[in-house]
Amino acid sequence: MGTAGAAESRQGRAPKRRSEKTPFFRIVAGIVIPPMAAIVKLELIDGHNLPKSGAVVVSPNHINELDPVLIGYAMWKLGRPPHFLAKASLFAIPVLGWALRKIGQVPVERSGSVRGNDPLTASRKLSDEGLAVVVYPEGSLTRQPDLWPMRGKFGAVRLAIDNGLPLVPVAHWGDHKVMQPYGKKISLFPRKTVQIKFGAPIDLSAYAGRPLDSAALTAATTSVMLAITALLADLRDEPPPERLWDPAEHNQTETGHFD
Repeated sequence: MGTAGAAESRQGRAPKRRSEKTPFFRIVAGIVIPPMAAIVKLELIDGHNLPKSGAVVVSPNHINELDPVLIGYAMWKLGRPPHFLAKASLFAIPVLGWALRKIGQVPVERSGSVRGNDPLTASRKLSDEGLAVVVYPEGSLTRQPDLWPMRGKFGAVRLAIDNGLPLVPVAHWGDHKVMQPYGKKISLFPRKTVQIKFGAPIDLSAYAGRPLDSAALTAATTSVMLAITALLADLRDEPPPERLWDPAEHNQTETGHFD
């Protein structure tokens, strides 16, 4: 093939998709993952349910403060760098804020999507860059005494429905042996096994193009929480509670430590 033909062939090719694993993200992963791998053995189940490319909302259960690191580690192993909806105040901290921006984390106000409204910044990143964004539907660590998922908030489903994105439920179990809920101390030895199971994307198409009132958002969110609970029941090999835990029914605050 001549030079002109080769040039024409190159022009006809689809542009190569830019890797989500940017150089700076690789540096951060190189710092975070080795110590995690030393104390935790990840067992990934049904990882094929996480789309290999394109925007997606990932919704896990929430047991302790180590969860985001382990979910991020799992997603990285599956080829998808994690992007979290982080408190906007963190981005004002020198160095940390710069690093969060460099790896594409999404700043949201405390009154933003985690409380029910769709953050414009997250929507733009998802649609324009095709990122995998982690949204914890419970909004905080579970208050359920036996660490089952509790009732969820609207943020995850609102983000998925408004932008026509798949929502992948995820459950993990075993990390409570690495760090107790509401604790700060990490158990280093012996090395713990943490299972992370990815569910099939939840079909939320029935809610597209219709008014998202409280009843619709509650129904969609409940379907997500029940899917997460079913995944966790498989990991724990035991039946879940009959109802999702509601902190308000048990005189519990939504955030903060409690006994």
